Amino acid sequence: MHESPTPRSETPQARTLRELRESGHTYRTVKAEIRENLLARLRAGEPRFPGIVGFDETVLPHLERALLAGHDLVLLGERGQGKTRLIRTITGLLDTWTPVVEGCEINDHPYAPACVRCRRLAGELGDDLPIAWKHREDRYGEKLATPDTSVGDLIGDVDPIKIAEGRTLGDPETVHYGLVPRTNRGVFSVNELPDLAERIQVSLLNVLEERDVQVRGYNLRLPLDLLLIASANPEDYTNRGRIITPLKDRFGAEIRTHYPLSLEDELALIRQEAELNWKIQDANGADGTGLSAELPDHVVEILARFTRLVRESTAVDSRSGVSARFAIAAAETAAASAVRRAAITGEERPVTRVCDLPGVVPTLRGKVEFEVSEEGREVEVLAHLLRRATAETFRGTLGGMDLSALLDKFSEGAQIESGELTTATDLLQRIGPVNGLAKIMSAVGMGEGDESPGHAAAALEFALEGLYLLRRLSKDEVDGGAVYRT
Repeated sequence: MHESPTPRSETPQARTLRELRESGHTYRTVKAEIRENLLARLRAGEPRFPGIVGFDETVLPHLERALLAGHDLVLLGERGQGKTRLIRTITGLLDTWTPVVEGCEINDHPYAPACVRCRRLAGELGDDLPIAWKHREDRYGEKLATPDTSVGDLIGDVDPIKIAEGRTLGDPETVHYGLVPRTNRGVFSVNELPDLAERIQVSLLNVLEERDVQVRGYNLRLPLDLLLIASANPEDYTNRGRIITPLKDRFGAEIRTHYPLSLEDELALIRQEAELNWKIQDANGADGTGLSAELPDHVVEILARFTRLVRESTAVDSRSGVSARFAIAAAETAAASAVRRAAITGEERPVTRVCDLPGVVPTLRGKVEFEVSEEGREVEVLAHLLRRATAETFRGTLGGMDLSALLDKFSEGAQIESGELTTATDLLQRIGPVNGLAKIMSAVGMGEGDESPGHAAAALEFALEGLYLLRRLSKDEVDGGAVYRT
């Protein structure tokens, strides 16, 4: 359950320092805000990190302890483990609105101005100091670490335009602040921290320990109030990797993430993340008929098992990992195949079937790093693992069911052809009536309301494929499809 953000129109009314004091506002640091709001949600039993799947008993307790302790932290994990998603949810623990000095580049609090400009204005205007309100969604900064990232990008540099306007080089107001100071009083994230050059990593030492920044040798002490979070691959985040030891020492917590530990978590993640709806537009660009591809439970389970088998395969480089995006892309590609079939054949209600799955293999090949010894066999390996995933799903859903009525269709040498462009109606006509169809559909998670031809065809085709994989039927591969026979 996701907490609905306060609409932007509901900003607090105070517009000057005087009005802010009269409202009873209390100043808190960023870490104090997060600590107190997190404690309130823990006591109330409310969700703390919406949208995060599979970390409840492993990662989140460590993260909550780090935030309650007021620690800057590093999330360590392979690609596609949800590190960035988790970091972004932390802004939900900030106050919905916070006051800032109007026009301040680094979001100074009116009670404690830090930059030269705001201190000067506070001295000149006193209680008439104008304030603005910043929403918590705007208090997040992020930088993907790349080798060409500079100190100026993160911390700041001299602004040549301000120098050209006649200000002296020693004037602190000639500084153009970088991303870190501009996220003052918020949460700042450095993704893939070890990819920063060592001299750039050094620039973060003061931010983490002394909580200030230095720009081009200026005698400028700018106290920062922020939570700094980094993400990294465990292989790189070592003394032998690309991280300097003093920077490692300054982070208060190192938290390991992981891929979904259970099949149920993998299923939930696919369901949550896969975008399975498309809008057809007419010739004028206006929205036309809404077309969505349904993804039955047994298809989602096949893709979840497929992803887990790829992660466990000895043919895949385990150090690179297999991202959760692999399963998500697979679901979207399979559903897109059903949408394509509907567009070409005029099928009214597209439902993803087993025949849509082989098309995901060449699409996903580039998302997996294979061992050198498997070079040239990538598609073969993935196709084999997809068949294994289909067989395991069949055993878990229809393996103990009596499918003799379906097998009887082949008793006299009949053949049933299916393919990615075979409509559900055509497939059902080729199969004919099957006793116990309702039980088959129910076993694969299709209940009341799922009696459409698309659902029936999806269930029966899955049963045919399972019988083939268990060697109770034969199958001949044809262009764009397959022929099932005895």
